[in-house]
Amino acid sequence: MKKDLDSLLEQAIENIKNDRQTTEILLEKLEKYLEVSPERYADSGTTAAKFVETLQRSNEQLVKIAILVQKKDASLKDVSLDDSDRNQLFDIINGGEE
Repeated sequence: MKKDLDSLLEQAIENIKNDRQTTEILLEKLEKYLEVSPERYADSGTTAAKFVETLQRSNEQLVKIAILVQKKDASLKDVSLDDSDRNQLFDIINGGEE
């Protein structure tokens, strides 16, 4: 299961990187196209908005992946108590320390 999740996360991150690179290239080309004439904004505004939306979605996907990784890491952490921790808790429960 861990390998499957790691593999999927790696693949998703790679896809996000590729999508971002492609979108950034397209935005650069669109910028050059728009520089030629202000009239071009009318027929290209929707396209530019779609490119920016793509970048925004990739940011959201990265945040979701970061949350998944954080949850995975938290579940893997050792939450066991050593003898000292147990003794301190026992003392606190019995009112010995505060």
